[in-house]
Amino acid sequence: MFLTRLATACSRHALLVILVWAGVVVAGVASAPVLFGRLTSEAGTVQGSESYRAAHAVRAARPTGGEIYAVADGRAATDPGLRESVTRVAAAVAAQPGVAAVDTPWRDGAPAAAPQAVSRDGRAVALAVRFDPGPEGDDAVEPVAGLLRTIDAPHVLVGGGELLDAEKDDQAAADLARAETISTPVILVLLLVIFGGAVAAGLPLLVTLVGVGATLALLAAASLLTDISVYAVNIVTMLGLGLAVDYALLLVSRFREERAEDAEVAGAIARTFATAGLTVAFSGLTVAASLGALLAFPDAFLRSMGVAGLGVVLLDLAAAVTLLPAMLGLLGHRVRPRRRAASEGRAFVAVARAVRRRPVAVLGVAGTLLVLVAVPFLDARFADPDERSLPRSSESRQLRAAAESRFDLSADVDPVTVVARGTVAPERLAAYRAELGRLDGVRSVAVREGVPGLTVVDVTPFGESQGDVAKRLVTAVRDLPAPAPVEVAGDAARLVDYEQALRDRAPWAAAVLFAATFVLLFLFTGSVVLPLKAIVMNLLSLGASFGALVWVFQDGHLGGLVGTDALGALSITTPVLVFAIAFGLSMDYEVFLLGRIAESHRRTGDNDRAVEQGLRRTGGIITAAAALMAVVYGAFVAGGFSPVKQVGLGLVLAVLVDATVVRMLVVPAAMTLMGRANWWAPAPLRRLHDRIGLTETPEPVALRPEPAEPEPARVASPA
Repeated sequence: MFLTRLATACSRHALLVILVWAGVVVAGVASAPVLFGRLTSEAGTVQGSESYRAAHAVRAARPTGGEIYAVADGRAATDPGLRESVTRVAAAVAAQPGVAAVDTPWRDGAPAAAPQAVSRDGRAVALAVRFDPGPEGDDAVEPVAGLLRTIDAPHVLVGGGELLDAEKDDQAAADLARAETISTPVILVLLLVIFGGAVAAGLPLLVTLVGVGATLALLAAASLLTDISVYAVNIVTMLGLGLAVDYALLLVSRFREERAEDAEVAGAIARTFATAGLTVAFSGLTVAASLGALLAFPDAFLRSMGVAGLGVVLLDLAAAVTLLPAMLGLLGHRVRPRRRAASEGRAFVAVARAVRRRPVAVLGVAGTLLVLVAVPFLDARFADPDERSLPRSSESRQLRAAAESRFDLSADVDPVTVVARGTVAPERLAAYRAELGRLDGVRSVAVREGVPGLTVVDVTPFGESQGDVAKRLVTAVRDLPAPAPVEVAGDAARLVDYEQALRDRAPWAAAVLFAATFVLLFLFTGSVVLPLKAIVMNLLSLGASFGALVWVFQDGHLGGLVGTDALGALSITTPVLVFAIAFGLSMDYEVFLLGRIAESHRRTGDNDRAVEQGLRRTGGIITAAAALMAVVYGAFVAGGFSPVKQVGLGLVLAVLVDATVVRMLVVPAAMTLMGRANWWAPAPLRRLHDRIGLTETPEPVALRPEPAEPEPARVASPA
């Protein structure tokens, strides 16, 4: 009865509870500048991996700054006016503090040796600016970009390098603002339609505000101890809004039902949090366990996502079970009671009965469909987001497109870098270089000069820097006998090491996730079968979501509907993030449904009747919650940064598939086939559940009769 006592206490001391949460929100807003000043955009790196150690050794031996690039388009490279303008701007750039070098198509009035500096059609020229390492070089990036844009040409593009990371960060922030702008008014309108009153509709948004504000304070504190990704704020907003609406929707809907049974606000609050409150608590804990599994990964990006997700889920849950009863204590008399009509939920009962008549066929068809949609994920490829992950309006993306279509890009492929400590004898190095050149996929091999204390060999692959050829080359280089101990770095090596780290840690993360889910659902239902079924059902819906992501973003099918081209790969972090978040959200609906099914089963002992009543009582709520969540996550699909769009679409699909195909068809079919076995547990676990299981249903609710839904009449066939 803990939740009942907590909710009752909060409703009696409503002003104190509201003031405490207001203080938490103020602290979160006040700490926002500290948080945003410490966010990092680095992702896809495993500290301590071979590629990390090798790259760090090269940077330490010969520190280098970043680069940016410019393309002046629309004037012939032979035009003296263009040459004069480029030369003048290049001189001004070279004079800037922090600039190490400027490469142009001309040197002292003569064409440069690098042919890629002039486009194939002779109507565009390219420049590259290299910066000194350290703060002075970092500070010079924006002023230099401004100078490059003053080149006298019809079109000047400036981007790439250091500017690319800034564009990604800016686009992520813009996507967040756009998502909030799109989703908030739509959600408010939907809540008004669902609840029919401004007070009830405003409560979910209040819980959202409190949960997100409190999580910002938590992240600000965490940023003092570890790196926090800039994209964690997107996850906080995405999850915070979706879950707060979810939990408040369930609780306020149950409160309205209880108010129809009892005019006393206090009694309605107590029964609401003894039933729906328990469901929300278990749901929140399962989502928290799912996101907490991200902490098992070595990447600081994923760990920060785990911290952010775990924080917002627990804080949303805390606000739902403390702030919401406080607000209901003050304003509950203004929330319109809702008495269920006898016909309400009849459509869901009809679906349950139709499924019950042909459970094998329904399970076979629905399961086969989900598996088929998941098949494209078998061919999934992964890469770090590049310029193509940005919208077409991005200068860095336009710069890349121009370079690919009009310039020689062979020199722009990031090499596979082989690093040996110390100096390797020239004859042995020559033999090793020859062996490297004979490997499949090698375009060129060159020994890098001027790296004191190291021997560095750059092996340039055919294709893209993170393509399949480059990744296979990393493995081949590591397997090749070398004249000295070597380590391999570069974009492809970093990707290979990251994928390996995910494979190594994924079983541990899955074990934590599945074990926590199993234990929580066992405590909730007393069954060992239902938790296993829930895990399998969630994996089916997640597989379908992953397959659709590959089909849309990697292969480009229907990409125009979500504003993406065929990228050839998914963002390396997308499957892990979508799995952790979507698994928790899917379990969210599982707990909602199982809560009502278990409540009815305890009352009647009839499995089929319990499934019917569970669908009848939760079908509308789950449908409404799924629609609201789809709006929240769909708003992120409207953004311009591909990794955010991928996560948003993955969550939209997972929520919709789970709320329709899985909850309405697969779950009832599976529970019908298993019958009484749904509620089975070994005798020792059954006794354990009787002692510690959490099924807080007060006696007045337990004895309230469930409205009967008559079976359709059967017409006797003529003799």
